[in-house]
Amino acid sequence: MKLLLKVALISTFLFANANTEKLIIDAKNFETDDSKGVSIFTGNVKLKMAKDKLNSDKLEVFMKPKSQGKNVEPLKYIATGNVSFTIFSNGKHYEGKGSKVIYDPKKLEYTVIGKGYLNEVTESRELYGEKIFINQQTGSAKVSGTDNKPVRFILNIESSNKEK
Repeated sequence: MKLLLKVALISTFLFANANTEKLIIDAKNFETDDSKGVSIFTGNVKLKMAKDKLNSDKLEVFMKPKSQGKNVEPLKYIATGNVSFTIFSNGKHYEGKGSKVIYDPKKLEYTVIGKGYLNEVTESRELYGEKIFINQQTGSAKVSGTDNKPVRFILNIESSNKEK
C-alpha cells in the first residue's frame, strides 16, 4: 500500500499541472518523507523539464503539502554532487556546473554554490565564481568570488584591426 502511495505521489508530482511543462526525474534510488514534504533522488540523477536539464549525484525536492483536490507543488530543488546543467532563458542558452545548485521554481532562480562555472553559450561568455545567481525571468546573472578565488569573466571579442 505504501509503495502504491509513493507511485501515486511521484505520478502526481511529475504531472503536477496541465499548464506547466512535464518534469521527468530519473535516478537509481528514490525515497520520500511525506511529513517533511521532501523527496530524495540519489545515484546518477537526471532531471529534465522542457529543454532544461540537470544532472547530479543527489536531488532533494521540497514540496508544499498537498491540499485536498490540488496537485503537489514543488517549492525548492537542491542538487549536490557533480552537478551540471543546461538552462534556456530569455533567448539565452546557459551551461554550467558547481558543487551545489538550488532552484526556486516560484522565483525562477538558480543559485550555484562552490566551484561555480557558467557558460552563456549564446554570446560565448564564461563566468567562474564561488556563488553564481541566475534569474530565468529577467535573464540576469550575478557572480561572487573570494579573496583566494576571485570572479573570472571570459569574453571572446572580435577585433576589427587585423595584422597585415
